[in-house]
Parts: sequence; C-alpha cells; structure tokens
Amino acid sequence: MRFAGYAALFGQRDAGRDVIRPGAFARTLAERRDPLPLFWQHRADLRVGWVETVAEDERGLRVIASVDNPEGAAGLALTRGDVSGLSFGYRARDSLRTAEGRELIAVDLFEVSLVTHPMQHGARVHLLSSPFRGGGSPQG
Repeated sequence: MRFAGYAALFGQRDAGRDVIRPGAFARTLAERRDPLPLFWQHRADLRVGWVETVAEDERGLRVIASVDNPEGAAGLALTRGDVSGLSFGYRARDSLRTAEGRELIAVDLFEVSLVTHPMQHGARVHLLSSPFRGGGSPQG
C-alpha cells in the first residue's frame, strides 16, 4: 500500500503555534542518507513503513510512503479513512520566536508519522494506492 500527502504545510500556523518556512527542510533532506521511517502516531516502536520520496515543493513537505502491512491496523485505518493525518518528528535547528509563536527556519527531520490528529489540520494523505481500493499510483 502506498500513499502521497503532505507531512507539513508552509506558512500555516499549527496547533502548537509554530509556522514552517519554505526551505526549512532543505539541509536535512540534502544530508539524509538513511531511509526515513514511517511511524504510527510518532511511536518509534511502531514503524509501519518507509517514506519512499520526500521533498519540499511550493506547498510544503510532500511525501510518498508505503505501509508494510496493508492488512495491519495502520493499513486498515488508512484504507477505511479513519486516519488521514500526517506529521513529522524533528528538532529545530534554527527558529525565530515572535509574539504569535515560533517560526521554524531549519529543522532536522527524523520521521514521518500517520496520525489521528495532525498539528497542522491540512497535513493529510491526499492519494492512496491500496490493494483494497483497486490500485492506482500515488504519483499525483
């Protein structure tokens, strides 16, 4: 099972009052050599797949990822539409505090997670390719 979506959206304040600036992921993506894990609800003990492609575009951090076991809890929740949120684990490398919150200028990216309630409401899976839905490719 594969999906595409946005783990982060640029310029939109999240529930923690953080805003991610375009380019915040550039350095960590350029330096990354190991595959990026896909976790369930940010739990490192529940790796459910791998991020195949991760890149910044004009909207945010776009990912294409695969779920190892489509018939497992994460795969079924995604297929049913019970979970569509995406999030990412990070450490702020450079940030700016303002009266409105924090602006993330550069971050170290550690993981992407399927989540029930993303910090950024719009950070979601937007295309799903599943054996239960008849396939298709999450290229778009």
